[in-house]
Amino acid sequence: MTDLQLLNLKIGNFKNISEAKLDFAPKLNCFTGNNGMGKSNLLDAVYYLSYCRSFYRLTDSQTVKNGEEVMFLEGRYLRRETDEKISGAWREGGRKIFRRNDKEYPRLSDHLGFLPLVMVAPADMELIEGYGESRRRYIDMLAGQADTEYMTALLGYNRALEQRNAMLRARNSDAILFEAVEMKMASAAQYIIRVRRRMIEDVSSIFRECYGQISGTDEIVSAVYEPDIKEDSFESIMTQFESGRSRDMILKHTSSGPHRDEIALEINGMNARKSASQGQSKTFIVALKFAQYYLLAQATGLKPLLLLDDIFDKLDSHRVSNIINIVSGPEFGQIFITDTGTERIAKLCADSDSRHYNVANGSFALLK
Repeated sequence: MTDLQLLNLKIGNFKNISEAKLDFAPKLNCFTGNNGMGKSNLLDAVYYLSYCRSFYRLTDSQTVKNGEEVMFLEGRYLRRETDEKISGAWREGGRKIFRRNDKEYPRLSDHLGFLPLVMVAPADMELIEGYGESRRRYIDMLAGQADTEYMTALLGYNRALEQRNAMLRARNSDAILFEAVEMKMASAAQYIIRVRRRMIEDVSSIFRECYGQISGTDEIVSAVYEPDIKEDSFESIMTQFESGRSRDMILKHTSSGPHRDEIALEINGMNARKSASQGQSKTFIVALKFAQYYLLAQATGLKPLLLLDDIFDKLDSHRVSNIINIVSGPEFGQIFITDTGTERIAKLCADSDSRHYNVANGSFALLK
């Protein structure tokens, strides 16, 4: 297994960062400064180059610095011992363009999975506190990078779902047309359900181990896939769509399918949202993301980039120490960490091959 490395990054008009060019260490890169200075924006720029969008689900126009019309990102990577240049740009009134080695991707989905990456941030608390959409997004991000066919199936399902919902709103009664659309949905849904089930099963065992390593407790945690359609055969899924047409016509939307799947997250047999403390919840999230990291590494043969945004908040010193020990191991490759406190980061950087930047008002000063 080889490391994936981001060698350097150019940023133009991304959020509060007007212009920046940063070089990175192969293992540890730290960014400290007060809140609102641009630390998270820097990590979001790295995330954008892997996923073709912001981690925070902003529209492209919202990623452009106020008063500007163009946003530009360019990263040079070392991937399987080969130099790769990835660039992304968006112009007001135009379209988003992504290029690999100056050649434009015909479809953005062709890029997904090329640069595996896992990001852990405060916004991830939505996995526990939010609706099912947040938990489906977690498994979609994992499956989309680990399985090249998964994203094609998911996009196909969503397109057919939009078409069926439009027909329901228009009260279209054409049974033949409904069947044609539902066949597309069922074919994609079958693949989605099977991959999600397999991914969650794989995540669960690694997740439990990671949680124990971080917490140092014998608490029992679980992540269980709860598909909205229990049987994953094509015939069963078609039957579900067909039998639900009358009800869906009244509701004006499709009431069953993978878009309503859920993942149950529990600690000691209780719903994590209702029972977990802040420290338990944070540990839960970090463990889920570390499980995602290990599975992506196994599926791609690359050590993904790991982005840790302000993850030490609400964790006791014991858990912080355990996290640092884990990511310092040989299983992890290049890491990017942000923190408001410089003392902890300075100590961490002093013992390793690293770079440490201070961040202020969208500018970066190299400290080490």
